[in-house]
Amino acid sequence: MKTKELIQHIATSTSTTKTRTEELLNATVAVLQKELLAGKSVQLQHFGTLEMTRKNARTVVHPKTKELTTIPEKMQLSFKVSNTIKEVLKNV
Repeated sequence: MKTKELIQHIATSTSTTKTRTEELLNATVAVLQKELLAGKSVQLQHFGTLEMTRKNARTVVHPKTKELTTIPEKMQLSFKVSNTIKEVLKNV
């Protein structure tokens, strides 16, 4: 699903305009980004938890040339599914 489709679905189900729905979605995404970049986790009830985790630096070997390459450490977004979603997926 693309953003425009999501906006359309939300606008239809909440009887609001697409413009207002897009503003609310953009504001929500901005708050999520701000909180995640501040190192906080974001818990969405009945959906899951988003948090930034640090992925350590590591050395990998190119399988063909056997050349060693170091991959630097980086921040990575992780998502933990809520039990509600797990139950829904079990019944599918």
